Amino acid sequence: MPEVSECDVLIVGAGPVGLTLAIDLAWRGISVTVAETRARAAPPEPKCNHVAARTMEIFRRLGIAGKVRDAGLPSDYPHDISYRTSFTGAELTRIRIPCRRDRFTMKDGPDCNWPTPEPPHRINQIFLEPILFEHAASQPRIRIVNRVSVEDVVVGDSSADVRLRDLDTGDVRRLNCRFLIGCDGARSVVRKAIGAELSGDAIIQRVQSTYIRAPGLIDRQQHASAWGTGAINPRRSGMVYAIDGSERWLVHNYMKPGETEFEAVDRDASLRTILGVGPDFNYEIISKEDWYGRRLIANKFRDRCAFIAGDAAHIWVPYAGFGMNAGIADAMNLSWLLAAHLNGWAPASILDAYEAERWPITSQVSKFAMSHAEAEIRRRGGVPENIEQAGPEGDAARAGVGRLAYQINVQQYACAGLNFGTYYTRRSSPMTAPNSPPTPWTATRPRPCRVAVRRICGSRTAARSMTRWDRSSRCCGWIPQSRSRRSSARPATARCRSP
Repeated sequence: MPEVSECDVLIVGAGPVGLTLAIDLAWRGISVTVAETRARAAPPEPKCNHVAARTMEIFRRLGIAGKVRDAGLPSDYPHDISYRTSFTGAELTRIRIPCRRDRFTMKDGPDCNWPTPEPPHRINQIFLEPILFEHAASQPRIRIVNRVSVEDVVVGDSSADVRLRDLDTGDVRRLNCRFLIGCDGARSVVRKAIGAELSGDAIIQRVQSTYIRAPGLIDRQQHASAWGTGAINPRRSGMVYAIDGSERWLVHNYMKPGETEFEAVDRDASLRTILGVGPDFNYEIISKEDWYGRRLIANKFRDRCAFIAGDAAHIWVPYAGFGMNAGIADAMNLSWLLAAHLNGWAPASILDAYEAERWPITSQVSKFAMSHAEAEIRRRGGVPENIEQAGPEGDAARAGVGRLAYQINVQQYACAGLNFGTYYTRRSSPMTAPNSPPTPWTATRPRPCRVAVRRICGSRTAARSMTRWDRSSRCCGWIPQSRSRRSSARPATARCRSP
């Protein structure tokens, strides 16, 4: 464990949220220490298969979008979502999503024509996290301390004091930091230290999640490959996600309402039913991580100099990577606020905006994820018995289920509205000045972009990246003409006239 007794910012957790926060703070000139329990280069569990457009825009600014987009599935592997009677069964419907090779050229589909130079990218966390770690470790302002646990957190008015325990030697050292940020997941030590409590909805589903190696599976399909394959039949419902486009797969088995114990459900039989393979098919379980589907949000995101972000602050049904991407959005909101204060151009009161802005957005996204989960649960409970039957009646059953599956799921997999529809209002933010009223949006259709104006130290500053302008917004009064078309590697401060 390095000889360190104090630092400006301590981030607990080196997952995608903590690493992105560290990289962004370093980009803004702030030195950061990151504490992580895992060993250097230890692979994460295969979570989150989707990097949202807003997150890709952040990675573009930080200089890593190219590496992220070049990783994951092979360039020509379809990113489609296919719904079938089983992985190897008849196809019911398909949501077409461009593969990496065609992401910028394909125009016909529900996930095409994104209003940004960085549309979404399908990549599992096991490939994303090493890219973030490598980039963070190369930054001179970032110190990553692996194989340490953060314990005995004491939060004060102007600093926090923690105990770092070396998990290999048992050595203990105390560290004092001006700001402490918990990106340490659902069992967050920092959340407990600030006295935040999770509250929300009851458990609505249980999912057996199994990471397998099955080299012969891909060739057993009747249809073209897809990034995600939903299995819908009266016996079992599940999702199969391609991890490497060859032999590794993540299989979710959605347990039935009466199945309350994970180990009481035959994992092997469920997997084979979802995959549509018999007892002679061989596969290897790499790991398993079962989970509950529910919605929980911390009642506060901050106590004085300590903050929480990502899964430490909110947990919900992990559909379409909304959890990780919402966590990175938390991190970016907090990063510029902290940097503004630490760099001396904003008072400490600017930090009040973090919880005020992120809590309502978190609630909004979590409710969307839960409503989608509830719709899927209803659909899974109504699978017709004749869906696998040959002939006209079976054809009609498959067509009906396919239409419903498409209607429900295109909203989570082609979600431009959710990416670009969120906004901060005067009611939710202490720094947002009045603007034109918000325009309605849906999960698949973004609202027209409005100018986000922030009030800081008596003036206003634009602190949100803009990918497109609403032509009805009058911007010339607050952006100097000489800088309105400015392009820079650093954000420019734009001031406006007093109201």
